[in-house]
Amino acid sequence: MARPRRVAAALGLALAACVAGCGSPPTADVSSTLQTLAPGVYIHRGPLEEWGPSNGGDVANTAVVIGSRCAAVIDSGGTEAVGRQLLAALRRLTPLPVCYVINTHAHPDHVFGNAAFAALQPAPRFVGHRRLPAALAARGPTYLNALRRDFGTDAAASTRLVAPDLLVEDRLELDLGDRRLSLRAWPTAHTDADLSVLDEATRTLFLGDLLFVDHAPVVDGRLKGWLAVLDELRGWPVERVLPGHGAPSSDWPGALDAQQRYLQTLQADVRRALKDGLTLSQAVARIAPDRPGWRLLDAFHARNVTAAYAELEWE
Repeated sequence: MARPRRVAAALGLALAACVAGCGSPPTADVSSTLQTLAPGVYIHRGPLEEWGPSNGGDVANTAVVIGSRCAAVIDSGGTEAVGRQLLAALRRLTPLPVCYVINTHAHPDHVFGNAAFAALQPAPRFVGHRRLPAALAARGPTYLNALRRDFGTDAAASTRLVAPDLLVEDRLELDLGDRRLSLRAWPTAHTDADLSVLDEATRTLFLGDLLFVDHAPVVDGRLKGWLAVLDELRGWPVERVLPGHGAPSSDWPGALDAQQRYLQTLQADVRRALKDGLTLSQAVARIAPDRPGWRLLDAFHARNVTAAYAELEWE
């Protein structure tokens, strides 16, 4: 049983590398960059960079949906400061209370902004997958340590983990007043706590990191599970989709194509490497990425091979 332990260790090192900073230029204040995606739906697009101090932790797409009674935030940004900027932008749109802050999964660039909303009165409900509390408990200390190390003590002092108090077991509907959000908790795919959100009024689908556009996908759950989720999503009647990273798209389900091809190719290549008896390091060296023009392939492809190898070697 030595091989699985070696694979797990290598995967752990790759996971740790994913929370390091990068050298890209700082980005604009979130509060000045909310764009209308559909009636009552507003988004901020994070740049296609790794989570780090040079971009202030602002790399994930975030969204606001406004009903007649209240507003919902979908993913809150990568630091408390980003969350504060998002809240300020929301306040320019509406005086209505924020009744829900929804997290699509546990990665720090999507959840650390929660701290900015936790002190609101009335307090919003924090919503997540049934497995999100366990994911935050397991990984949160590592993410906070990375924040302290890379962003400095000020950012770490103001940012804290805010776990969901409303859990989605399978499906859940949230009423914003004349507007319903339909939430789905998925089996393990990109992570083990992926949640999608559908705005029924505009048929806008928020997929979090179940979908990457122009950004290399990151396998942090189950490759086979992710492909199964993508197959199911193709049958959904959707007008537009917002990925966790990258541009929104009205090409549905075509927006899924590039990512699905990459994951299918990754699966086939890793299975071939295992059949040929390659070690993990040999597989990482041999399996070149399918390059459809994505950013950050160099940062994440080897890590994806590692994750796929660990999953597929005992299938």
